[in-house]
Amino acid sequence: MKNMQKLILTFLVGCLITLSGYSQVTRSGMNGTVTSESGEVLAGATVVAVHEPSGTQYGTVTNNEGRFNLQGMRPGGPYTVNVSFVGYATASYTDITLYLGETFNLNAQIKQSAVDVLEVTIVGSRPSKFSTSKTGATTNISNEQLNTIPTIDRSISDIAQISPFSNGMGFAGGDGRSTNFTVDGANFNNNFGLSSSLPGGGNPISLDAIEEMQVVIAPFDVRQTNFIGGGINAITKSGTNTFRGSAYTYFTNQNMRGNKIGDVDFGDRDEESKNVYGITLGGPIIKNKLFFFVNGEYELRPGQVVTWRPSENGVADTDQMLSRASTTDMEAVRRHLMDNYGYDPGSYTDYPANESNRKLLARIDWNINDDNKLSVRYNYTKNMEWRPTNGNSTDAGFRNRAMDRISLYSMAFSNSLYSMDNIVNSVSLDLNSRISEKVSNQFLVTYSKINDIRGSNSEKFPFIDIMYGVNTDGSQILEPYISAGYELFTWNNGVNNNIFNVTDNLTYYLDNHKITAG
Repeated sequence: MKNMQKLILTFLVGCLITLSGYSQVTRSGMNGTVTSESGEVLAGATVVAVHEPSGTQYGTVTNNEGRFNLQGMRPGGPYTVNVSFVGYATASYTDITLYLGETFNLNAQIKQSAVDVLEVTIVGSRPSKFSTSKTGATTNISNEQLNTIPTIDRSISDIAQISPFSNGMGFAGGDGRSTNFTVDGANFNNNFGLSSSLPGGGNPISLDAIEEMQVVIAPFDVRQTNFIGGGINAITKSGTNTFRGSAYTYFTNQNMRGNKIGDVDFGDRDEESKNVYGITLGGPIIKNKLFFFVNGEYELRPGQVVTWRPSENGVADTDQMLSRASTTDMEAVRRHLMDNYGYDPGSYTDYPANESNRKLLARIDWNINDDNKLSVRYNYTKNMEWRPTNGNSTDAGFRNRAMDRISLYSMAFSNSLYSMDNIVNSVSLDLNSRISEKVSNQFLVTYSKINDIRGSNSEKFPFIDIMYGVNTDGSQILEPYISAGYELFTWNNGVNNNIFNVTDNLTYYLDNHKITAG
């Protein structure tokens, strides 16, 4: 009977520990022991960690085995940790940095003394790859690295390649669509699944708004879920007791990329350019209590979506990017549609080209008291890019796929192009609480609204194809020539994702063990 009870209890505890939602880590931790010079464990010693830039405090006391645990701590630093016990000199450990998702181990030793404060050098260290405080193969990317790593696109996928397991957004041989990317615990994934690119045109958040990133591969932390090959966790910057701001700009074009690998020359690149303008500002609202951080960024990508132009004489020229569709025929079709149907198909010489990306982020951090810390973050991204008219659909039962509607053989009007508007709205609320010396809790609520919507400059009008005349026997030549109207697959075409997560993780410290359930 007793064996059966133990078996049932073991099963229930296992179920409790492995139960988890789609939560990812947003905080750090610290643990360790406090002993005397002779190695005697000191139960009831006070441990207080202070995040120096913000004055945020985390405190606890050691248990009967001299152990302490601090969870829900703000990543980064530097931290100063003061360890005190009645009849012993206070030991102060300085210049400690915490890394996202990792637990810093600090084994403190204090001396019996009448001196109130004793300054000592740090004895804690960042966990090694073989430390029990790590839960698998991880790569942590600090803010300093984010600021100094060379990157062409200033994208998450560029930065993630620091991980030796990375292949773009894929990890450990997995497809990028199976990777989970979170910001402050909120999911930023391409849930529709047609590509591995992230929402918001592949850059849903500015790199200048990120405090730290972590790449995890097959972790055994029950909070790390919703991926196969690997996951990427990012946290945004927070304000401190010092006002800090920045204004930045980046410029790149085709001349800033190489054309050769070894002896292989790939020729000249197509013309391209990108201009990025941004600002950041953070600081205290109430010193040591309430902080803010904001970021705004605008990216402009001038370019040409349509490089083909109609020819004057109806003779195609590949070198000059001239189509066989003539300006005379294009103008005739345009005038016919306007005069008879009141529909303007747009220009055949001036096509929309400029693409843009706008980002806004705001974050508030509130130290409610020594036991409760609240963070709220809002993020908005809108990416807009133009794309040419679909050229692979079927008309008259047949189409040569090499003959797109905008090509050597055919032209379409500007209002037959379509835009892709990638819009991301995300909110994260993260409450970390210390309930007792043995119990801590994280309550995380996130909402992400990710929309991929097609747009058009055209009025409502049927899409038409004018084919390339007839053969000598009177049969129609099934080749494209001129196209006009509202793009075939754009009307009411959009993908809307609404991702709402509520996660509560309760952690209980049982002697040398840590039990997490949620």
